[in-house]
Amino acid sequence: MATKGPIYDPAGDPVVDPMIDPRTGEYAVIAPGHNFKSVTQKIADIVLTSNTPLGWFFGLMVAGGVATGVVIGCTWLFLKGVGIWGVTIPGAWGFAIINFVWWIGIGHAGTLISAILLLFKQTWRNSINRFAEAMTIFAVCCAGLFPLIHVGRPWLAYWLFPYPNTMNVWPQFRSPLAWDVFAVSTYATISIVFWYVGMIPDFGTLRDRATMPLAKYFYGMLSLGWRGSTRHWIRYESASLLLAGLSTPLVLSVHTVISFDFAVAALAGWHTTIFPPYFVAGAIYSGFAMVITLAVPIRKFYHLEDLVTLRHLDNMAKVMLGTGGIVAYGYGMEVFMSWYSASHWEFFMMWNRMFGPMGWAYWILILTNIAIPLTTLWSRKLRVNVTYLFILSFVVNIGMWFERFVIVVTSLYREYLPSSWGTYVATRWDYIIFIGTWGMFTFLFLGFVRFLPMIPMSEIRMMLPQTKVRRGGADAETVVEETL
Repeated sequence: MATKGPIYDPAGDPVVDPMIDPRTGEYAVIAPGHNFKSVTQKIADIVLTSNTPLGWFFGLMVAGGVATGVVIGCTWLFLKGVGIWGVTIPGAWGFAIINFVWWIGIGHAGTLISAILLLFKQTWRNSINRFAEAMTIFAVCCAGLFPLIHVGRPWLAYWLFPYPNTMNVWPQFRSPLAWDVFAVSTYATISIVFWYVGMIPDFGTLRDRATMPLAKYFYGMLSLGWRGSTRHWIRYESASLLLAGLSTPLVLSVHTVISFDFAVAALAGWHTTIFPPYFVAGAIYSGFAMVITLAVPIRKFYHLEDLVTLRHLDNMAKVMLGTGGIVAYGYGMEVFMSWYSASHWEFFMMWNRMFGPMGWAYWILILTNIAIPLTTLWSRKLRVNVTYLFILSFVVNIGMWFERFVIVVTSLYREYLPSSWGTYVATRWDYIIFIGTWGMFTFLFLGFVRFLPMIPMSEIRMMLPQTKVRRGGADAETVVEETL
């Protein structure tokens, strides 16, 4: 997934751009001039510095203030019940399920970057995989909150797990909602283990570079006695490949199981076999958009443009273009099958989505998920335009939220019998809890970038020219691309 930049200008003079490889004309994955010391110092100093930027404190304060919406909203919910939400009959699923699916989808890019791209030996992932993994974990934390509070009695949520008990209560394993429990909990567990194992070498580096006794003790404990010996590296590489192999099926299975929440229901607009691949592609689409949303301000605030380069942004935009095309195909097949099925219910459902009382939501998702991204991401100039990608990432995630809104609400509030028709109007408590999860996510992420290495030092060092094999010895100019 190479991004080629201009090597010569129209006048025939060389363009002096250190971020373009003069041999290939491609944007560099890492800026030239770095060595082992400079990479380690640049990343470690963000964590070990005693002079925390004021901007970080300001962001943490704002995020913490917004996150209180979760505390206030959930407290009032537990006191009054789910009646404070906009859920009614027939629209018994509202913001809680919409937000659950949206947050789970955002986390998918982290697993794909960490696991699948590792197995395919895509080295460009190294600069972004760490905070993409963190994004996955924090998104799952936000997602897991919604089904927990949606059941009405969250203190009994442990009943969803199969365990011997005197009540003889056993989960209904034929229900996709029970499948969600196992899929999401497995996904969260593997993601946390993969994230932590990947940081062990960097914890050893931080332990050795730390000057404060508390920091030495903290990172020393997390490093698990890492010494960088050959035996340690062999076990580390084996564990990484094993966890990548375990994580890869989760990229497909988790959102497939989430789609079964809808696909197994005998309801027009839900009962369709295209949902599993459609949901997985949409999850990766929104996940990469969120990675761009996080990567752009991080590289600017911490001056990491030499480690998170235009090559990374362009490659992520290409993945968005591909998965966005799959999502567009899913939209098209929904429309086609509503006509081809010759089902009156399916045809009315699609007509109602487009032109019914909530048709505006359908056209917003078409505009933000298809019309804007898929007509502009073909342009290489826009794919490497940082400002445009940052704005587009917000546009795509807004569109993906509206996609879940349309799937959930417009299929429920117009059922088979006109006498049971209703509507759905979210209350202020729906919005307070949802916006509160934004603050919760941002608060956790800011804590991560301050106290843990957001870019893997060990993997970046392996990408430096010093790790390449040179024909004719260390002073030779011809570099063989295999790494040691």
